[in-house]
Parts: sequence; structure tokens; C-alpha cells
Amino acid sequence: MFQPNFTISQAILKNIGSIEASKEVIENAPLIPAWEVDFKENALIRTIHHGTHIEGNDLTLNQAKQVINGQQITARERDVQEVINYRNVLKYIDKIGNTPEKYTETELKKLHWLTCGRLLENDRCGTYRTVRVVVKDSGSGTITFNPPPPIEINPQIKEFFRWLNSEEAHQIHPVLRAGIVHYELVRIHPFLDGNGRVARAIATLVLFRENYNIKRFFSLEEHYDKDAASYYRALQLVDKNQQDLTCWLEYFTEVLAIELAQIKDKVKRLSLDLRIKQKAGQQIALSERQIKLMEYLGEHKEMSMRQAIKLIPMVSDDTLLRDLKDLLKKGILVKRGRTKAAKYVLKEVA
Repeated sequence: MFQPNFTISQAILKNIGSIEASKEVIENAPLIPAWEVDFKENALIRTIHHGTHIEGNDLTLNQAKQVINGQQITARERDVQEVINYRNVLKYIDKIGNTPEKYTETELKKLHWLTCGRLLENDRCGTYRTVRVVVKDSGSGTITFNPPPPIEINPQIKEFFRWLNSEEAHQIHPVLRAGIVHYELVRIHPFLDGNGRVARAIATLVLFRENYNIKRFFSLEEHYDKDAASYYRALQLVDKNQQDLTCWLEYFTEVLAIELAQIKDKVKRLSLDLRIKQKAGQQIALSERQIKLMEYLGEHKEMSMRQAIKLIPMVSDDTLLRDLKDLLKKGILVKRGRTKAAKYVLKEVA
């Protein structure tokens, strides 16, 4: 049976810890429905644009958005079709991503068929390649990778899916399993074209099915595309290190950790804005110091003057006291106690 070779390094542990912390905040943040829709649509557009752009698609982000929304644009027909196809891929993942079913070759072939429909001949969509291929550096033209010959594709794919559905595989953290899936499908390179998009799509499916869809707010493709050299270098390092996936998984988990941390910060700010509006009855502008104080209170429920000073050490006590008094005056905070041990808490909304 296929057996991935990797070590749980300190970098991987750190990244997984960051992913879990961000996931907790994002999934439990009080967001109004309109904001959730906006986050999902933004992630969808970024995923489709960057997921095709990294493969040579020339459409801009705005053009991709227009195509996704059904608008007509003037562009190369293949570029438009690639965007439409990848939108269909993500629709399919949404459809099957909530099912606890086993991963199958049928799903893999369906994803390829959706990815390459009207781009390849019909008999090459959703079918494994029958010819040898090589992967070349787009700049130098040198061969960077030799995928397995066609005769080895069927047995390697079947062995891979047996592992993916095994109890042993499910002992591995879902994020790491998604990273392993991503790399292994790139390595086997089962199709004539579209292997990168399919590998990224299957990795996303694993995250969705394994309770790591994180409200569908994220897009890893944007990070891959914006630093494609690092993405391809991380994949190539596995082959150079005798199929040791550690470096790749460090990269994969770091990308997800960075993306989720950025989303977490946006979600926290929006959640804070919502709580302030609920408590004050209107939208209120706050200083950067006051925002830090509010974020602390949002996580810790109460705060003493000593904790406020520790949180913002570069200003005078009088300045912090004025900030707190302003929040009290605006009806956002309540002060409990009158001595130095007094606590500041968020005002309850009736």
C-alpha cells in the first residue's frame, strides 16, 4: 500500500496550531449573513482566477469575476472556458463536499472532466493518459520532473485511493492528508493536461469533507499563484529528497496558516464592529488603541487597568484612562468597582 513519508516537524506543528486557532475564531465569529456571502464569493473568485492564472490563463481578476457572473467579455476563448470550467469544478466540490462517502476514482475523473471539458478532445477528458509526459521549467525548458509511465498510472492510483480511504490515513491530521493528496496527484500526473488544477481541487475536497471547509472563506490558490516559484520549488523538493514530503507539508500548512490568519483578522474586525454597533446603537469610529482594547475584551470578557497598560505599554496611564473613559461615555463599556482593582467589561445588549 502507498505509504507517505514525512516527519512532523516543529514548523508543521506551529502551522497546524495557527490553523486550529484561526479556524476556531472564524467558525464562531458573529457575522451577519451578508458578510458571510461576501467572504464566500470573494474566496470563490480568488480561487478560480488564481487557480487558472497559475496555469497560464491571461484573464485579470476583474475579467474572471465578470465571466463567473455570466457577463460577456472580449478575451481568448480558451481563457474564458478555463474559468467557466473551474467554476463548475468548485460547484461539484460544494455538492459532494458535505458527504461522508469514500473518495473514489469516479470523483477524480469527474473533476478532470469538468476541468478540461471543451479544452481537450472528449475522449481525453476524465480518462488517464496513454502517453509519456515530462514536466519542464517554463523559463529554461529543462525537464524538472518525469511522471510515471502510462502503464503504472492505474495501479498507483488504485493504491493511492486504498490508502486515502484507510483507517491508517484517517489517523493523520486532515490538513496534512490534504497536502499529501495534493502532492501525490501531481506526482502521478494521471492526465494529459489539467493535473495541477485537479490536484488542488481534490485537496480542497479533502479539507471540505474532513470538517476544514472553514465556511469556504479561504483560497490557497492565490498564495500559490502570487509566488509560483516557491510553490513549484516546494513540490520539486520532495523528489530531490527521496520522496520525503516534510518540506512540502511545511509549505502547504504555512500557506493555509497565512491565509486563515488573514481571514481571522478580517473576521475579528467585522465582529468587533458589529458588537460595537449593537452596544452603542450606531457605528462609532475608534482609535487604534481603543480597537486593541476592544479586541482584548472580546476574547477575555474583562480587563483591569493593569492589563490595559500591559497591552499598550508605549503610552501614558493618563492617555489609556482617557481612552477607557471615552468608551464608557459612548456606552460600549461598563466599569465595575471604584478602586485600582476595578474591571472594565463590554456593556450587555438588552
